[in-house]
Amino acid sequence: MGGDTVDGIKRQRRGDTRQRIQDVALELFSEHGYEKTSLREIAEHLDVTKAALYYHFKTKEDILKSLFQDLSKPMDELIEWGRHQPRTLATKQEILHRYSNALADAAPLFRFMQENQAAVRELRTGEDFKDRMIRMIDLLKEPDADLTNQVRCISALFSMHAGMFMLKDVEGDPEEKRKAILEVAVDLVTQAHSGPAAP
Repeated sequence: MGGDTVDGIKRQRRGDTRQRIQDVALELFSEHGYEKTSLREIAEHLDVTKAALYYHFKTKEDILKSLFQDLSKPMDELIEWGRHQPRTLATKQEILHRYSNALADAAPLFRFMQENQAAVRELRTGEDFKDRMIRMIDLLKEPDADLTNQVRCISALFSMHAGMFMLKDVEGDPEEKRKAILEVAVDLVTQAHSGPAAP
């Protein structure tokens, strides 16, 4: 049992170090730009050797990929959950609520994506994220939705992304801002779910 406990503690410490590397790297990427940040700078900010950093990540790209993978997991779980639910308005609203919570946890990564679009585009990760967005939109829109209602569903998701980024400098409680953004997204999807607008 003693060996299991020691192994568990070692794994936990490794997990903490990985998380610290990700947090510091993301902070530096956002502050100085992805291209201008070096592994050496990340190591210096963490007060570790470059070799210690290499143990977890060989390149900046590896760090960035790991950040996207951590964001992708809750998105994949949400998409999988949504696929097995009835296509009701309540399901769509629950998808938006769950996605809003996932976005709140990933706010620094989304800010990085907004500020470093060229770097994100160059990575396969950007394409993977786009594929996930398409699958999320498919869960929100009706299969026979007219163009206006398709745009409403697309706008619901993108307003959640853009709202989080644009409202960061607006005065107010972060939770209140998150709820306001969610309310707008839910309104859009609710309108879309109601069917085509009267001419």
